[in-house]
Amino acid sequence: MDAGRRGRGRRWIACGWVAVSLWCGVAAAGMPEGGDGHGGRLQFVRSLIEESSAAKRVAASQSVEARTAREKARALHREAEAAHAAGDHARAELLLGQASKTMFEAVRLAESAQSDGTAAAKKEKDFDARLASIDALVAAYDRVCDEKKCPDAERTEVRKQVSSRVNDARKSRTQGDIDTARSRLDQAYVAIKVAIEHRRGGDTLVRSLQFKNKEEEYRYELDRNDTHRMLITVLVGDKAGAAGAGAMQKLLEQAAQFRVQAEKEAAGGRYEAAVESLEAATKELQKALRGAGIYIPG
Repeated sequence: MDAGRRGRGRRWIACGWVAVSLWCGVAAAGMPEGGDGHGGRLQFVRSLIEESSAAKRVAASQSVEARTAREKARALHREAEAAHAAGDHARAELLLGQASKTMFEAVRLAESAQSDGTAAAKKEKDFDARLASIDALVAAYDRVCDEKKCPDAERTEVRKQVSSRVNDARKSRTQGDIDTARSRLDQAYVAIKVAIEHRRGGDTLVRSLQFKNKEEEYRYELDRNDTHRMLITVLVGDKAGAAGAGAMQKLLEQAAQFRVQAEKEAAGGRYEAAVESLEAATKELQKALRGAGIYIPG
């Protein structure tokens, strides 16, 4: 292998994965053959910056940083041409290396911006989908309330809490904070979902004799308790931890003790006692939620 080929091999290894797209683009454009080595290298780097597929991606990128890096690579290439014309081949080679490295960075910035843009677009799409789900659930809640004759105060409070979170979410989205916006939207989603669950669940509990057996009723209460535990996490969030040894923390600890007791009773086949323990656990969670200012109907 001659020295020129060994040099190109070293440059290929040093460039890493970014060089793959650049190399393919320049190869497609046609690497110059013949002429003096420095002249050929000048042409190669020029093709890299101006004609390769990677150069086209940078040119099409919305990333200001990527386009700025490409301009810097162009400036370095012009300096290399001047050094070559002056016979300073060592400096020309150094500048060409810097120009190539800077172009690699431009490609990285462009690809990173494209990836970020795709992720941002997905978040926006997911936000809109969640918002549509909330609208559908609010309509469903109204239908349930019409059927069950919900008190006006309950319906007003549920709508107030959901609207407040949705408005906060929209505000955060407008400010460019899509992650906070989605978090607030998720809170609104869970709030309206649990309002529907409580309205429908109330009737089920009244007709508890319709359960085939106490084990089936236990499974229902287990799911209901899980729903309230999820609410603590989603709606209360840091307030639960910040409460420390306060009233909320005591309620959560009591709820956890009832839950453990219920699971032990169920494991021993004592489902009737397990149902009572789970109901007690859920009541403690409801107290904690109400203490945190979360409206729980029923």
